[in-house]
Amino acid sequence: MRNNNRSEYKLKMGEHSRSLNTESILLFAFCIAISVGIISCNSGTHLLSAQAIQQQGLYAAIKKSIDAKKSNRTTITIPKGVYQFREADAVVKELYISNHDQDNPKKIGLYFENLKNVTIDGNGSQLVFHGRMLPIVLVNCENVALKNFSVDFEIPHIRQLNILSVDSAKQQLVASLWPKGDYRVDRGKLVVTGEGYEFVPLTFMAFREDKRLTYLRRDLSFQPKEVKELGKDTLLISGLPDAKDATPGERYALRSYYRPTPGIFIDFCKNTTLNNVMVHYAEGMGLLAQLSENITLSHFSVALKPNDPRYFTTQADATHFSGCKGLIRSEYGVYEGMADDAINVHGTYLKVIKRVDDFTLQARYMHPQSWGFLWGQPGDSTHFIESERMQLVQDAINTIKSIRPIDKPTNFGAKIFEISFSQKLPNEVSEQGKFGIENLSWTPEVIFKHNTVRNNRARGALFSTPKKVVCENNVFDHTHGTAILLCGDCNGWYETGACRGVTIRNNTFINALTATYQFTNAVISIYPEIPNLKEQQTFFHSGILIENNKFETFDRPLLYAKSTDGIVFKNNKVRYNSEFKPFHWNTHLFFFEKVNHVRIEKNSFARGFDPSEDMLIRYSDKDAVQVIE
Repeated sequence: MRNNNRSEYKLKMGEHSRSLNTESILLFAFCIAISVGIISCNSGTHLLSAQAIQQQGLYAAIKKSIDAKKSNRTTITIPKGVYQFREADAVVKELYISNHDQDNPKKIGLYFENLKNVTIDGNGSQLVFHGRMLPIVLVNCENVALKNFSVDFEIPHIRQLNILSVDSAKQQLVASLWPKGDYRVDRGKLVVTGEGYEFVPLTFMAFREDKRLTYLRRDLSFQPKEVKELGKDTLLISGLPDAKDATPGERYALRSYYRPTPGIFIDFCKNTTLNNVMVHYAEGMGLLAQLSENITLSHFSVALKPNDPRYFTTQADATHFSGCKGLIRSEYGVYEGMADDAINVHGTYLKVIKRVDDFTLQARYMHPQSWGFLWGQPGDSTHFIESERMQLVQDAINTIKSIRPIDKPTNFGAKIFEISFSQKLPNEVSEQGKFGIENLSWTPEVIFKHNTVRNNRARGALFSTPKKVVCENNVFDHTHGTAILLCGDCNGWYETGACRGVTIRNNTFINALTATYQFTNAVISIYPEIPNLKEQQTFFHSGILIENNKFETFDRPLLYAKSTDGIVFKNNKVRYNSEFKPFHWNTHLFFFEKVNHVRIEKNSFARGFDPSEDMLIRYSDKDAVQVIE
């Protein structure tokens, strides 16, 4: 995927750009200059003076010096400071970003394309963005490192209510709004306003004073009957059902479901490193990487600023990897306050919509937030899955011979492809059934170690890749839903794929699952979406090792697994506390559906373990699960 589509990709990425304004990015200009050759790129550390850019003019200097760029290792060090970025001075480009709203064009603060062997060192700088911007983009870069800076927005699109008083009987709240200003009350509705945008909040996350999400309250609707101003930034909110459960001191993070851009976007890159980079807020994911190879996150965090009144970080996942390969490594990070998962690794199924002949078919992207980017190229290995039972078709590998978009002149922005294969297609694969295609060539190994995941909505870590996954020495502290999820879905999210070797070792789980979301059947949930599980003949996931972990929990469900061949749960310690009342519908420590070769051995349960009471098994052979004391 790195060569055949390069020229096409560069052409399309440049169609919607305009020049940068010199004044607004003056303080950060040497970073941009190195990316396009304004200064020498011989090995060493370089600093471009603000005065030089003022005298020459940034855009003219870039055009004049672009051919001077060399590929030796270069480090650009930024003078420590606070740098502001506004939409009026942005790079404007059309981008198709997985798992985000595909509205275009995007307004970008720092856009780097075709960099090679470059390190950009922020030296502790704060990059502050305004309006609806995509802060940082790397496209078609190789051996690039970003380090030592933070990303934030002057005014986040999420707004926070500080609950001052509650009248449960009247379903009324009095609350102060933060940040102050940038709103209006219009015919009884709260309208959030900002630089170039406005919206009516639809939902909210409720946080306790200690910044943890509130027990049992999830995806709460913010559609009160009336909002009135009692004073500037102080609101009387009437007819809000959640008022019956609210208490003074709570914070409501008011949000929409809109996710236009991540904080950092890595596209079509190789060997990317982010070290000591912190994202405090983004309207989509904190970091989204797609079609990229080898990504290392060291001390990369999506986290709150110290002594900041904010309780939330991103509108969606902290980090998200779509259609990547090589090795994804995330170590020593802090992921907190986000509205979705800390990490999600997956590919994308295409749905078969037409069988053209025995070697050719047509297929399309299905999810409305995942389309428009390259899916495969000649030589890639694929296989087919029957969607209702989520099982492979003949376990056959088909190699792509050619692939072309149907609905667009190029892959850029396309949804539908015609794909020809070197091998004959399985007879049953056609539009008459429900079939998906997975690209096996673009699947990564994952190492997720020494991270802290806390106080976030939905789930902690999601892994959907057939390559090796190691998740160890992490702390999952009050994830509102499941701490770890192994999924796979060719019916709704269309996110691949089956896990073939996952090690979950030496982690600490502290009171996960204080609310329920999709796929959250236990602290660790192995939950592929399978509409017709009863008729499934082969297993989806396999090779799961869960060992030497500590579970500190107030409730019962520890492990749920569906359609999995090979689970070892051993040498784990389970302790209980009374921080919350048990509530989960799943009252079993272990709940298995359609499993085989499961072994539970040498664990320590503070309240004991009785397999007849603590374990539920369905759709499995009677000897599918072994318990070894």
